[in-house]
Amino acid sequence: MDEMNINHTMVTQFILLGFSGITQHQVSLFPLFLCTYIITVCGNLLIVITYKLSPRLHTPMYFFIANLSILEILYVSCTVPKMLSSLLSERKVISYSGCAIQMYCVLLFGGTECYMLAAMAYDRYNAICHPLLYTRIMSEIVCIQHIVGSYVIGAVNSLIHTVFTFSLPFCGSNEIDHFFCDVPPVLELSCQDIWVNELVIFVIAGCVIIGSFVITILSYMEIISKILKLRSVLGRKKTFATCSSHLIVVTIFYGSAIFMYFRPRSRNRSGQNSVVSLMYTVISPLLNPFIYSLRNKEVKSNIKNIFLRLKQF
Repeated sequence: MDEMNINHTMVTQFILLGFSGITQHQVSLFPLFLCTYIITVCGNLLIVITYKLSPRLHTPMYFFIANLSILEILYVSCTVPKMLSSLLSERKVISYSGCAIQMYCVLLFGGTECYMLAAMAYDRYNAICHPLLYTRIMSEIVCIQHIVGSYVIGAVNSLIHTVFTFSLPFCGSNEIDHFFCDVPPVLELSCQDIWVNELVIFVIAGCVIIGSFVITILSYMEIISKILKLRSVLGRKKTFATCSSHLIVVTIFYGSAIFMYFRPRSRNRSGQNSVVSLMYTVISPLLNPFIYSLRNKEVKSNIKNIFLRLKQF
């Protein structure tokens, strides 16, 4: 027991292996991920600024989209900057406390996004299925409650997972087979039985990920059912196009997250964690501004007006 404690206290840092399986291509990956990060931040920031400067967009739908864009900037900034520095560094080190902080932040924003996407789906459900009661159901205070509630759920979820993970002793290897400190790959380094942690993942993450996913899918099922009853063929096509785009993001985000956190431990493969996690930590934040906003004529019109006003100064 004393030896275990000594080994545990000696672990002061971890090594993020990241994409070590393709060492010869790591330098070429740097400009790719750097461009992706810049586009993601700029695209989401443009949505936030457009919402702020356009009174016509001050509706529940765009309120949620603007908050999602802020969340995506924070979310992608938890992982990509560290990944970029690791791609150019020979020793891909992160401190013990830095790893814990990164895990907490990633889980905080990831868990928040789960319920924010569910809130956005619920908003669209009310707009399409209950148009006459929409403004009453989705009042300003209700929208704020949805956003605050999403962050509270994300904070509680991340605190539980981070505390349970870093209360374990880590013996032997300190190499994390991932590009950031995520729960499954960090748990693999523990020299103690992790069945309690796996149970926590199954129960808590199940409530957060599966629970919000069910709410989102049920909302879109009701929306699609309502669309099928529309007499206007043009109206059906337009609404279906919007819903299908949203469902692509939802499928990428939830599908990869569910695969990451709920697959059997015996099926974990070297390098697979990194590839799967890219889908919900990098690809999803990149796609969101384009799918939710930049394909929207009203948003594009307001962006154009903002740039025209800037030219006048």
